[in-house]
Amino acid sequence: MQFAPAKRSDISPFEVMQVMAQAAECEARGDHVLHLEVGQPGTPAPRLAREAAKRAIDGQVLGYTLPLGTAALRQRLAQHYRDWYAVDLPAHRIAVTTGSSGGFLLSFLASFSAGDKVLLTDPSYPCYRNILSAIGCEVVRLPAGPETNYQPTVEMLDRVPGLAGAVIASPSNPAGTMMSPAELKDFAVACHERGIRLISDEIYHGLVFDGQADTAARYSESAVVINSFSKYFSMTGWRIGWMVVPDDLVDAVQRLAQNFFISPPGISQVAGLAALDAGEECEANRAIYGRNRQLMLERLPAMGFAKMAPANGAFYIYADVGHWTNDSKAFCSQLLDETGVAITPGLDFDPDRGHRTVRFSYCISQPEIEQALDRLADWLARRAA
Repeated sequence: MQFAPAKRSDISPFEVMQVMAQAAECEARGDHVLHLEVGQPGTPAPRLAREAAKRAIDGQVLGYTLPLGTAALRQRLAQHYRDWYAVDLPAHRIAVTTGSSGGFLLSFLASFSAGDKVLLTDPSYPCYRNILSAIGCEVVRLPAGPETNYQPTVEMLDRVPGLAGAVIASPSNPAGTMMSPAELKDFAVACHERGIRLISDEIYHGLVFDGQADTAARYSESAVVINSFSKYFSMTGWRIGWMVVPDDLVDAVQRLAQNFFISPPGISQVAGLAALDAGEECEANRAIYGRNRQLMLERLPAMGFAKMAPANGAFYIYADVGHWTNDSKAFCSQLLDETGVAITPGLDFDPDRGHRTVRFSYCISQPEIEQALDRLADWLARRAA
């Protein structure tokens, strides 16, 4: 008897993880690797979060919580929306999740049935399409570029008949671009009016350098909002995020969460609650990213990266390398092997055009960014010689 994986597991690999594996091999042989491949802040969790976690380890049992999170954290997150966006949300619509990844799984399962059409634009975060494909949805990918600031438009909704859902991200990964509040409103209202479930990825809110980030929760009671403590709060490894859930999905999300996850991590909820009061430290980190961004925007064009997406937010630069290569994966692999600079091929984010693009992450320290740019400039100069 021969066995084989289920067909639903036949999805593309998360390419950045392949780059991280190669980077680990380079480090194992003694190379000094500069990590511009992964969107992981180089700063630790906020001091308040770490101290709260230490106290909880010594003084609490830290067992299961309710499936959608502790009442204290859900209430504090509702306050977060009042503080940041002047949006009033009842705490029962907040669901704490095992990272934003848990939020995507819960929101997709609660919102869509097998065979449903869900719109994505390329480039976009690869796990959207991979999770949707794994649960049997039909992923409809439409290309987006400079003409729409790499963001979807209402016109795109009308281009595809029978859409059940649409996924957006502002700021986006990998392009770092944003919808303006007016554009977000138009898109959210259009989705609601057409019966299209909107999933809004707002994980990079707080990391904005040009423009203003707004929440889809302001404009649509049917939209699902996904957020996380990973990026702005520097808590990737704590695996803690949250959702704003429409009233019609609260029960479904709760039943799915009970069966899939039991509850979010208890220790991480304690830390997340404290992190929400660590605004001063988080803003200091954002200032570091802002200086790194400026370095990238000044130096990359001088090296030949003439076509880059506007880096309005998040901590990414998405750049065209088509004048150097038609194989971004090989380009990134060679760069890493020869210089110790790790970046991500665009194939992760755009299967059709990503062979000509790469993504830089600039959330490590400024000296490391400067060193990486020096190595990259020298490497490109040698290639041109």
